Amino acid sequence: MSGVITVVAPVNIAVIKYWGKRDEELIIPLNDSVSATLDTNVMCAKTSVCVSPDFVKDEIWLNGRKESFTSPRLQNCLRGIKSRAAAERSVDDAFLSWKIHVCSENNFPTAAGLASSAAGYACLVSALAKLYKVKSDVSSIARLGSGSACRSVYGGFVHWHAGVKPDGTDSIATQIVDSSHWPQMRALILVVGDHRKKVSSTKGMKISKETSELLQYRITKCVPFRTEAICQAIRDKDFAKFAEITMKDSNQFHAICLDSYPPFAYLTATSMKIIDFVHKYNDICGEPRVAYTFDAGSNACLYLLEDEVPKVLGVIQSLFPSSTPDSFIKGLPARVEPVDAELETALSLHPEEKDSVKYVIHTKVGEGPSEVTDGSALLNDAGWPVNPIIE
Repeated sequence: MSGVITVVAPVNIAVIKYWGKRDEELIIPLNDSVSATLDTNVMCAKTSVCVSPDFVKDEIWLNGRKESFTSPRLQNCLRGIKSRAAAERSVDDAFLSWKIHVCSENNFPTAAGLASSAAGYACLVSALAKLYKVKSDVSSIARLGSGSACRSVYGGFVHWHAGVKPDGTDSIATQIVDSSHWPQMRALILVVGDHRKKVSSTKGMKISKETSELLQYRITKCVPFRTEAICQAIRDKDFAKFAEITMKDSNQFHAICLDSYPPFAYLTATSMKIIDFVHKYNDICGEPRVAYTFDAGSNACLYLLEDEVPKVLGVIQSLFPSSTPDSFIKGLPARVEPVDAELETALSLHPEEKDSVKYVIHTKVGEGPSEVTDGSALLNDAGWPVNPIIE
């Protein structure tokens, strides 16, 4: 049996959105996208893998529950890594023939618009790459599991290139800057709903591709310019420009959902309240100090600089009161600044019902996947789950 390899991988939140596939099976996107990789110390997927000649079949456990290994995306990732390992001659044929056990878990809600599949597949592919000693870039293989997973293969800010080749070999992710480039950048994730989405991203993308005229305009006219401009804003650490492009792109993505037929919506009344608050706050400041972006879900990711965090957290606590205030803010430690009367009057926003925002995750830009050797593997020495859920 091989040793157990355990890896943690990050969530990434896009500022230029990926929406729609040029090729469904290869998961080649219709347009480029740009994202920030978030700190694995706050939010991450963890995956343990091992192979053995004694295993009877390939098996996988997700969040403690045994799942089917027949998923085409899962199979494509394993096949892609094995093929790369064979080409690199990194392990022998016998090793490649052994069956595999995979155990994976997230420390945040799954399928609630928090990029869980991106973290999960980036983690799986990175763990498999270490297991089979693959040395080359694996972002194109992670893409086969979940498109945006290719962006979680790298830390810092990442550019996923749509590519033009039919086989998708040029649809890869590259790092724009590493996590140390803009150390003041922070993210506040406002969890509005931790339930499963009514319309999955996969289904939503298909509907939009087939019916939305706005999507076609976005691909040709908007994304190329925005991608180039936001990459430059990131390199220049120009927050005002970064914020403007981020918010416009988020708004356009959700407009495409409504332009699709039949239309569907991921934003809720609480999501819209967050958007309203951010624009009013920025107007009061005289420049963009906070940027919102929403993936395919109701949860907001607010990008802002470190100095702005205490004041913005104070406003969030005032606007979105919690029945459990002591555990409302999770993640990185943060000071909360009470809202002064002048700001409260200027914002002219009334508090929402309690728990309309369930909690806030305070995090920062972080590194890509990394191996864990602290004894917290999800598989035991025999290759079986440490904490399986028995049903």
